[in-house]
Amino acid sequence: MVKVGAILLAAGASRRFGSENKLLTDIGGLPLIRRVAEEIARSSVNGIVVVTGCDQSLVEGALDGLVLNFTYNPNWPAGMGSSIAVGISALDPDAQGALVVPGDMPFLTSSLFDSLILAFREAQIEPIVFLTSAGEQRNPVLWPRRFFPLLASLRGAEGGKRLLASLAGSCKALPVTNEVALADVDTPKDLAFAKLERGR
Repeated sequence: MVKVGAILLAAGASRRFGSENKLLTDIGGLPLIRRVAEEIARSSVNGIVVVTGCDQSLVEGALDGLVLNFTYNPNWPAGMGSSIAVGISALDPDAQGALVVPGDMPFLTSSLFDSLILAFREAQIEPIVFLTSAGEQRNPVLWPRRFFPLLASLRGAEGGKRLLASLAGSCKALPVTNEVALADVDTPKDLAFAKLERGR
């Protein structure tokens, strides 16, 4: 079987969110980061690497009891790119694909992850992305191994966005009808929406 490892990004300081770490806020009875991690764990991924940074011990505590591998990004203030690079380096060496998942997306489900993984296992050549009705590519993204060296060299806050934009014509896009599933939490307003959708 083609192995796909997941990289869960949980290193940022949530600067736009305010004084709290958004990944630790409660949504529907669970910390946001745990909600995302549990859905990844229910999917058909072959192992999960969690990249920590800011509030390392608190984030790890919020994920206690789950089967995960943690890796710390000492350069986490530099942005998401450095966390992706650290996560790629910590993946199982047999992984043929890397599912890169931001930790602030509370509506992602195991079935959405599995749709990416199934599409990847059929092709194994191109990045797999979700596509909105407006034609926008959205996270999470599943990257084939041939892109690992580029991902391992990422720096800065953009993450893989610029790389993905340069490959727009060669990505396999999966249309998503319920675009709420791809929403993230960047601000307190986003959190209020997520709590309302999840019934607090």
